[in-house]
Order: sequence, then structure tokens, then C-alpha cells
Amino acid sequence: MKKIEAIIRPERVSVVRKALEEVGYPGITITDVRGHGAQKGSVQHFRGTEFVVDILHKVKLELVVDDTAVDKIIKVVCEQGRTGEVGDGKIFVSTIDQVVRVRTGETGEKAI
Repeated sequence: MKKIEAIIRPERVSVVRKALEEVGYPGITITDVRGHGAQKGSVQHFRGTEFVVDILHKVKLELVVDDTAVDKIIKVVCEQGRTGEVGDGKIFVSTIDQVVRVRTGETGEKAI
């Protein structure tokens, strides 16, 4: 099993989420996050004053899936999450050793 964590722009969440549901992956955790990558923020102007916004709002999507689904999910997130601009995000894939469904006690693939 693999855990896919995708950090994307907030305005792309609904599109990515819908596309993931359409390919059969409705189970997702969505978290509002803040941070910066290579772009390190931007300069904004408010009432004639210039200030730097260096911590940007992003959204983290988390899915735990079968190993065979990883490439399909990465493709969907990249295609639907991409704007072509700096700050589109990152995807991280890690191995999950065990999953347990709290309600039933099921483990492994059954618990996903």
C-alpha cells in the first residue's frame, strides 16, 4: 500500500477531487496547509503599502491506495491540478506498512 500526499493550489481542489472520484477513488483526506517552496511568496500591495506574503495557502490531499493505483492517481492529480505556473505543488509517495479500520478491526487492503 502507498500513501499519496499531494500539495496543490486551493482553487484546483474541486477539480482534482471530482476527477479522483470519477476514476474510483472517493476516499480522501483534505487539509488546509501553509508554506512555501521555490517561489518563496510574492509581493502584495495594500492601501499603498508594499508587503511580502511569504507563507502561501495550499491544500494537502492524502490517499492510501493499492500499489497498482499510484501511477493513475499521480496522472490525475498532475493533469487536473496543473496551471502551468510556479507553485502548482508537489506529490509525495510513501509506503504504508499497516492499515487498521477502527470500527471493524479489519486490516490491510480490506481496511482501505
